[in-house]
Amino acid sequence: MPAFRTLDVVDVAGKRVVIRLDLNVPIENGKVTDATRIERVVPTLRELLDKNAAIIVLAHFDRPKGKVVPEMSLKPVAPALQAGLGRPVKFIFTDWRSPPAISVKPGECVLMENTRYHAGEEKNDAGFAKMLAGLGDIFVNDAFSAAHRAHSSTEGIAHLIPAYAGRAMEAELRALEQALEKPKRPLIAVVGGAKVSSKLELLGNLSGLANTIVIGGGMANTFLAAQGYPVGKSLCEHDLLPTAKEIIATAKSKGCTLLLPTDVVVAKEFKANSPSRNINIADVATDDMILDAGTDTVSRINAAFDAAKTIVWNGPLGAFELTPFDRATVACAKHVAKLTKSGRLASIAGGGDTVAALNHAGVADDFTYISTAGGAFLEWLEGKPLPSVKALERK
Repeated sequence: MPAFRTLDVVDVAGKRVVIRLDLNVPIENGKVTDATRIERVVPTLRELLDKNAAIIVLAHFDRPKGKVVPEMSLKPVAPALQAGLGRPVKFIFTDWRSPPAISVKPGECVLMENTRYHAGEEKNDAGFAKMLAGLGDIFVNDAFSAAHRAHSSTEGIAHLIPAYAGRAMEAELRALEQALEKPKRPLIAVVGGAKVSSKLELLGNLSGLANTIVIGGGMANTFLAAQGYPVGKSLCEHDLLPTAKEIIATAKSKGCTLLLPTDVVVAKEFKANSPSRNINIADVATDDMILDAGTDTVSRINAAFDAAKTIVWNGPLGAFELTPFDRATVACAKHVAKLTKSGRLASIAGGGDTVAALNHAGVADDFTYISTAGGAFLEWLEGKPLPSVKALERK
């Protein structure tokens, strides 16, 4: 990991701090319905305000594509940010066509309008980055979930004024370092989800890092089919069977064990509470759908967890949105939570479906670290450099 600058090495008193946050939160009827991302960045904002900084918040919302779209304004986020922070937050509208006039004193916080109202934001336009840099004395990036994007407000600005990682960004980078760069071994990766095609680079990178990869969800069916097992009418990428065989061979050559289901839960239709059976993978009928890992497989996965020191989790083990096909995901997640709480394991998880699955299992608070970043978390696991993180490196 690059040596990045943190708030420990800068005096912000009396300074104007431009801070990039991820406030792309769900909104219904003008109200924020999930404030998780806001809660993550509140400690950084409070610290800066306590140190008498003047804060100018930058963030994007949805995809207005360089135009002013009133439904994509950040204005409804200001009250939620204020509630989380417990201090006043003033919203400032601007169409970003010219440098906005901002009145903000030390100890105050303002939220600027959607940076994507400017057509140059997503193109990392140098002129727009310069306009943003002109708003403050220093730049703080606390938006890890946007770290894989080289945009004006995430990467361009960081080269123009002194740049530092906020506390949420710092925590995310430390957790990922613990998971992938300096993990205590054995390291187990859980990779689930619907399709192998979306996780090819991830599997390629992890096979050289992890001691064991647990493959679950719909993507496990493609690996089972590649080994000649029947998968019935299950979700399966038949065109990727040669690729699955290559991944199996590559993992073996690198000394990485792939843990695949030996038994599965099948049903005739994809709906909640449809009649199901727990069967051996060799016994899947032509009209069966594989919707979850079976009980023996859960026992094998949990036994592997017992021997592990670090776990990285991305993706569910079955169709967890439908009962009873959430059983494998819930059972394994609870086992990881128990091992983590007893101090035997470091557990790092991330990705949209993963967070939803762990919340469903009621164990999100018991993992060592849960990333709210989707794409950035995945790209880090794939071994790709993240432009916005690279821009924070100590020169």
